[in-house]
Amino acid sequence: MTEDAVEVFNLSKRYISRKRKGLLRSESLVVEALKGITFNVRHGEVVGLIGPNGAGKTTTIKIISTLLYPDSGEARVEGFDVVKEASKVRRRIGVMLSVEKGFYGKLTGRENLIYFGSLYGLSGSELLRRVDHMIELVGLKELEAEDKLYEEYSTGMKARLSLARALLKDPPVLLLDEPTLGLDPASARKVRDLVKTLASKEGKAVIYTTHNMFEAELVCDRILLINKGLIVASGTSEELKNKVSDIRTMIVQVRKGVGDLNAFLSRLSEVAVSNASVEYIDDDLVEVRFNVKPSEEVLDRTIKTITVSGLFMNSFKLVEPTLEDVFIYFTRGGPA
Repeated sequence: MTEDAVEVFNLSKRYISRKRKGLLRSESLVVEALKGITFNVRHGEVVGLIGPNGAGKTTTIKIISTLLYPDSGEARVEGFDVVKEASKVRRRIGVMLSVEKGFYGKLTGRENLIYFGSLYGLSGSELLRRVDHMIELVGLKELEAEDKLYEEYSTGMKARLSLARALLKDPPVLLLDEPTLGLDPASARKVRDLVKTLASKEGKAVIYTTHNMFEAELVCDRILLINKGLIVASGTSEELKNKVSDIRTMIVQVRKGVGDLNAFLSRLSEVAVSNASVEYIDDDLVEVRFNVKPSEEVLDRTIKTITVSGLFMNSFKLVEPTLEDVFIYFTRGGPA
């Protein structure tokens, strides 16, 4: 077993789409989903692939899982090429692309797992043992859901069954595309805890995509920030925060209905290093958040901008960068 379970070298992928021009005409549009990304994942490690919609996360997962061909570059799973040795790769991966797709509604959870286990080459007592183990492992047994029809499953039950299917053949590599999307907090926590255990105790290599920065900090040993088909930053949560250690989030609360909020937001480009977000706290207060490189000059100019815009400032403060701040900085306001 090699140390690197997944190796990706200069991977690129383009799609040909159509752009409508008028009622009856359209033209070809080239979409560069991946622009030459390179990374690795070691055994016993959870690597988060984090980015906005359309960044290239799912395309990456699909190429590694042999569902898509890359246009250029290479990807290997335990040394096997995903294009030239696809059948060997498939025997070594477990894939979870959706919590709801691919199951049969008129079969129970157990029956679905038996069916897919047989497709994976399991049979007899080994198949039944693996199915029972998976039902126990993902928590379907404690929910008394293993013998319910799949069409009666909640979203949380479906997610657990989907993860059980990915684990059926005990693969050394797991590819999990937003595995907690739409789940209630208890079900999401169950999935996160299980993923961490599979990596730390069983040595599985996991690629984990999510939009949830809190979840990424909880689950991932390393994080790759991907934007517009490029990996723009990578490292542990703390390492990523240190990359923007000179950035602080400024939180300004102003009175609602006093002054020109839009004028203030338009002038913020003079002091902010990322786009501002606006939240209406209550009937009286509006909260504006934006990232800055703090200095006496920046603070003075921010206060001056508030005054010129006619706003009444209730409070303001500077806070240390969070992983979400890092995400926003690198995918919107920082270097691309």
